[in-house]
Amino acid sequence: MKNKPTDGTLAAGILFAILLWGGNNAATKYLVQFWPPVFAGCTRFLFASIIMFAMFRYTEIFGVTHPLSRELKKDLWIHGAVNLALYILTFNLALTYTTASHVALYLGTAPIWALLWEGKPDKSWVSVRRYLGAAVEFIGVIVLFLPALKKGSSTNVSGELLALTSSILWTNYGRQCRKFTGRLSGAEISAHTFWRAAILVFPYVMYEIVKRPPLFTTKLVLIQVYCTVASGIVAFALWNNALKYWTTSKVYLFNNLIPLSTMLWAYIFLKEQLTTTFWISMVMIIAGVLLAQLSFKTALPRNEPA
Repeated sequence: MKNKPTDGTLAAGILFAILLWGGNNAATKYLVQFWPPVFAGCTRFLFASIIMFAMFRYTEIFGVTHPLSRELKKDLWIHGAVNLALYILTFNLALTYTTASHVALYLGTAPIWALLWEGKPDKSWVSVRRYLGAAVEFIGVIVLFLPALKKGSSTNVSGELLALTSSILWTNYGRQCRKFTGRLSGAEISAHTFWRAAILVFPYVMYEIVKRPPLFTTKLVLIQVYCTVASGIVAFALWNNALKYWTTSKVYLFNNLIPLSTMLWAYIFLKEQLTTTFWISMVMIIAGVLLAQLSFKTALPRNEPA
C-alpha cells in the first residue's frame, strides 16, 4: 500500500491545480475573441471526456470504474448534463462581455451558495455566521457589479449577470452530482457528464459556427489543448487526489484562490486592468466565504471548479 502523501505535498498539488485553472480562465477569455464562445467550451469538455475515458481504460490514475445501469444513465442526463450544459453556455458567454478576472471572482462565490443551499436558517450561532458570511459576500458582489452600470465601462450588465448565473449553476451541478455518491467516482461523474453536456449544447454550437466560423491557427489550437489537458485532466487529477486524504471542506477552502490566480494570468497575458473595486470585492467575497465555511462543516460536492 502506498504511503499517504504529506500535507505539504497535497497542498502543493492543489495550488498547482489552482494555477492551471486560473490559466484556463484567462486562456478561454483569449479564445472567445476568435472562436464562438460556446464552441470553445463544448469542444473543451468533449475532448476532456474522451481523454478521461482513455485514461480509465489504460491507466489506474482515477481508480476503478463502475458499470452504468439504465437508471444511472438517465440520472446522468437529468441531474448532471442539463445543468452543466447551462453552465457551459453562461460561463463562456460571460467571457465575451466581461473580464476573466470578474468571471473568476463570481465563480469564487460558489462555496457560499453551496452552504446556503445545504441548510435552512435557525437560531444557532453557526447559522448566524453562515448567513452573515453570505451577506458580506453579497455586498462584495454588489461592489463588483456596480461599475458595469457606468457608461463606458469595460464590462457590462449582461456579462456580470451571466458570470453570477454561471457560479450558481456550477454550485448546483456539484449538488446534483452528489446524487451519484457511492455509485461513481468524482472522475467518472465528470467524464460521463462532460460529453453529455457537450451534446446538449451542440445545436447552439452549430448556430454559432454558421454565424461566426471559428478561426483555426496553431496558437489557438494549442491554447485549447492546454485548457483541455492541463485544466480538465491534470488539475482535476491533483484535486481528486487531495480529496482522497483531506475532507472536502478543507480542499474547497483553496477554491477561493482561483480568482487571484485568474487575475494574475489575465493581468500578465491579457493586460486586464486591476481596479480598486475588484480588490475590495475580492476581499469581501473571500472573507464572506471563509466566515461561513469555517463554521459550517457540511461536506461539499466532490467535483472540480470551472
